[in-house]
Amino acid sequence: MLRVMTWNIRTGGRDRDGTDRWDGIVAVVTAQRPDVLALQELRGLDRDGRMAELAGRVGMLPHLARSCFGQPVAVLVRAPLRVLRSGRVRRPFHHAAIRVEVATSAGPLTVFSTHLDPYSGGRRRMEAEWLASTLRRTGGRLALLVGDLNTLEPTVDHTARLAGLADLYRRRHLRRDSRTVDTRAVARLLDAGLVDLWPYAGGAEPAGLTVPTRHGGAEFAAMRLDYLLATPELAALTRAVRVVRDDPADTASDHYPVLADLALDPA
Repeated sequence: MLRVMTWNIRTGGRDRDGTDRWDGIVAVVTAQRPDVLALQELRGLDRDGRMAELAGRVGMLPHLARSCFGQPVAVLVRAPLRVLRSGRVRRPFHHAAIRVEVATSAGPLTVFSTHLDPYSGGRRRMEAEWLASTLRRTGGRLALLVGDLNTLEPTVDHTARLAGLADLYRRRHLRRDSRTVDTRAVARLLDAGLVDLWPYAGGAEPAGLTVPTRHGGAEFAAMRLDYLLATPELAALTRAVRVVRDDPADTASDHYPVLADLALDPA
């Protein structure tokens, strides 16, 4: 069984007041022991060997993509899983996107880690289009797109949920008419043929909600912003999906990590 985890660890695991959350992050990853770990919001981890330091603490090898405007993202891989190729998705994402291909018993598995624009629904839709195009060209039969998509799911009524947010944060999830909830980025990826693994193999609300945590998140209502989207062939191999809410996951970041167990083995 191959385990994939995605997690936005908030500003590289360190807060503006100097608080370091690395011990909690390491504890969560060590307890869950993913074979592939997609991380987002890695402020400062592209300098001074910090990404290698964090990866070493969790016993994995890192592949990092720097950002044009925002924060890096990464995919970490645990031995004996073998990396065939990796690289940044070369588009001007607000944050970044990376593609890592690993060898499995059913053939190459391509994992994309990304973090879509937090402020503009139009930009998120454009970034989703870039990802859909890249998946079509290079994703292959077994592909998984994961990360903080900063987008509400298209199949749920979010009116009441957004009503409690301050206007500054509510506007991030509305279209230009200021009334229609903007779910276009996720909708575009689903239209490209990807399967949302939470309703496919997870559970009902509220277990799928990934923000906020006890650490904070004034910009959030109870939302699902973190996704695992798979090709149909990979979805058929998905055995379980869950949000990790165990201590210390509820204080290590303002997002909860999400796990998927896939019926694959390293090759």
